[in-house]
Amino acid sequence: MHPQPPVSQMVKRDLPGSGQIKKEAPMHLKRVDGPRQVTLPDGSILSRADLPPAETRRWVVSRKAVVVRAVKCGLITRSEAMDRYALSEEELALWFKAVEQHGEMALKVTTIQKYRACRPNANLKVTSD
Repeated sequence: MHPQPPVSQMVKRDLPGSGQIKKEAPMHLKRVDGPRQVTLPDGSILSRADLPPAETRRWVVSRKAVVVRAVKCGLITRSEAMDRYALSEEELALWFKAVEQHGEMALKVTTIQKYRACRPNANLKVTSD
């Protein structure tokens, strides 16, 4: 259990409906680089608390979409997203491209495979006549 701060650092809080005032310790927020929250174009608010956990390994559409939105709106940087989630630059770029070209539902793994450009097969031999 944490020790109580000195009374001089206590914050007064009014208890609704009781007419009483309670003294409690102030809430401390962890220092972070960048904003704590951003307002999205639709008016909703995205905060760091909305981000997937750093140890996320199973990437469903909704988690990918939150990371893309967070980077686009400046909540976190691309490099912070890559470091935090152990993503390659190519993987994150693929998520961005899928969203830009086809919307967030394109982040489904099966849909990403469908929208990817055909890659030439390295095992095919080209012969000239």
